[in-house]
Amino acid sequence: MDLEQVLEAANKDRKKLTKFLKKFDDIIPPDLGEIVAEEDQKVWQQVDCTVCANCCKTMTPIFTEEDIKRISAHLNMSPEAFFDQYLEVEADTGSTVNRILPCVFLKDDKCSIYEVRPIDCAEFPHHDKRPFDDYNDTFIQNVFRCPATYELVKNLKERIEAEYDF
Repeated sequence: MDLEQVLEAANKDRKKLTKFLKKFDDIIPPDLGEIVAEEDQKVWQQVDCTVCANCCKTMTPIFTEEDIKRISAHLNMSPEAFFDQYLEVEADTGSTVNRILPCVFLKDDKCSIYEVRPIDCAEFPHHDKRPFDDYNDTFIQNVFRCPATYELVKNLKERIEAEYDF
């Protein structure tokens, strides 16, 4: 996978994929869950997150209190010291996020705290969230950042438009 090439294609297709995802606000194919599961399985045969790490380079997870406790304990720090050194609260959302990007725990495109990473990271790219159509905003946000999400949404668009009057 050529990350630069995939991200360029994702940016080129961003508007049409966003328009496609927004249709789920009004129309939902009856077997959407099965289609998503089938197409997602195909995506993971093509995409290897360990050679990408674009999410860690360009996005920040939201840290829960449990994440902060778990990670700070792993790093032998107090939760307060961990927060002060690495995190901040976003003014507009109130979410606790990384202070800087790329993520300071990203080392050679691998997560150095993988076994205790934030739940938001563990669940990324959120393809298994159900019902899928409830997460349109998440996929719209990620489609041009995550090759797996780009491939999934592109494949869903092709398949659903071929099988349904969509």
